[in-house]
Amino acid sequence: MLSRRAVVLGVGAVVGLGASALPPRPARRRIERCAEWGARTPAERPAVVDRRPERILVHHTATENVADGSRRHAHELARFFQSLHMDANGWGDTGQHFTITRGGVVLEGRHGSVDALLAGDRMVEGAHAFGQNRNSIGIENEGTYVDGVPPAVQWDALVWLCVVTCRQYSIPPSEIHGHRDFWDGTVCPGDALHALLPRLRAQVALAV
Repeated sequence: MLSRRAVVLGVGAVVGLGASALPPRPARRRIERCAEWGARTPAERPAVVDRRPERILVHHTATENVADGSRRHAHELARFFQSLHMDANGWGDTGQHFTITRGGVVLEGRHGSVDALLAGDRMVEGAHAFGQNRNSIGIENEGTYVDGVPPAVQWDALVWLCVVTCRQYSIPPSEIHGHRDFWDGTVCPGDALHALLPRLRAQVALAV
């Protein structure tokens, strides 16, 4: 089981889309909690499922592929999606558990997701994929990846977060999937990112 220090400072990040081995000095990473990006109070208390999730589902936000990799932009993005999900969709909170920006900033999406991850024996019910919200962790990746691929810094963060999630929840890397693998009504996470999922599973497996 990973310690809180391991989750905050980073564990086994794999650098670069073409990387095949762990770097000698993993990047320092952390998940920024809802309070750090100025989240609203949830309209309803997120439900906690008293068991480990079975898989990870990778998403893309289908938003512009911006060049701004700042924390300020990351926080604005997180607030935008929380408001969209709560006000337009009528959900109680942000739908996904975690969001990764194109600048590699890793954010808690739904309240309580970090605490559940640290505990390793429970999950917060999400609202990111029909039929999968009580048994999968949803990771949104900022951008549209129908043609282009995520920038290396975002990819590195995705690998790191998947490593942490797989280790904490004992999820085999083979259970990292795209949203569209469980719903044929979406192209998410885009053709280009979906095609990279075998590489993602392989890189995560090296660390796990």
